[in-house]
Amino acid sequence: MTLVFCGTPRFAVPTLERLVRRGFDVRLAVTQPDRPRGRGLELAASPVKECALQIGIPVVQPDKIKNNDEFRAQLADVNPDAIIVVGYGRIIPQWMIDLPPLGNLNLHASLLPKYRGAAPIQWAIAQGEKITGVTTMRIDAGLDTGDILLQREEPIRDDDTAETLAPRLATMGADLMVETLYGLKNGTVTPKPQDHANATLAPILKREDGIIDFRRTATEIYNRLRGFQPWPGAFTTFRGKQLNIWKAKPGEARGSAEATLAVEGERLLAGCGGNSSLEILELQPEGKKRMATRDFIHGYHPRSGEQFQAPQF
Repeated sequence: MTLVFCGTPRFAVPTLERLVRRGFDVRLAVTQPDRPRGRGLELAASPVKECALQIGIPVVQPDKIKNNDEFRAQLADVNPDAIIVVGYGRIIPQWMIDLPPLGNLNLHASLLPKYRGAAPIQWAIAQGEKITGVTTMRIDAGLDTGDILLQREEPIRDDDTAETLAPRLATMGADLMVETLYGLKNGTVTPKPQDHANATLAPILKREDGIIDFRRTATEIYNRLRGFQPWPGAFTTFRGKQLNIWKAKPGEARGSAEATLAVEGERLLAGCGGNSSLEILELQPEGKKRMATRDFIHGYHPRSGEQFQAPQF
């Protein structure tokens, strides 16, 4: 089976590797242009480009694909049986949808129709889900609205973050894509329309999503903190400077006012909504390294009754 692979992030790499290892003929890898990265803002290749070049697959990096005659001719020349799309980061135009006989097959990191959009892993954790998974679907003109091909579930552990959950889903999704292709070839996979009435969205994350709103319960804040790692994280303001909170857990009810600190020896708790409290375990003052709470207490001497303030942009 001849394939074109479209993908950009590290999440897509296991699927590309698995397809090649299982003998599929991946003729071309399509990925985003190199982007500035790091302090020096030097151009850096995407993880998919790095992987494809190591394997020996030709790579193209078009700026635009909708009205790109050169790119369209490249794909037509490959004449793929299917186009595989994993986190490519571009809207797939209709001409590309219509090109291969098996269609454009997408691996999405949720159990569709839940969490359609750019950040399904992050929002599933942030919303406190206990189960998520991966879906293979046939791309249509909508946003993650195409027919479902196969799905597989994965538990979300109580201490999972987006960084720990994503690799498990990527590995699971790679296997599912291989299974999907064999099933389509053998006629054992039947596309199933999504139930649009049960759809939820997982929009692209914004910096403001990382602001800790202490009117939420401690559990809600904890879930968002886990979901939004490594970016935008979870942050507030203390004594006029930004304070990132990297690790925390819901604490026992304290009756403290929202955003109000309680210092108990080497423990630091913040009052949250619903008469709950958040115990802060690891944090990072502006301009400093990440540190354990006890080091923060010894260095900054926070006092019970002090308050966190919402950051201003």
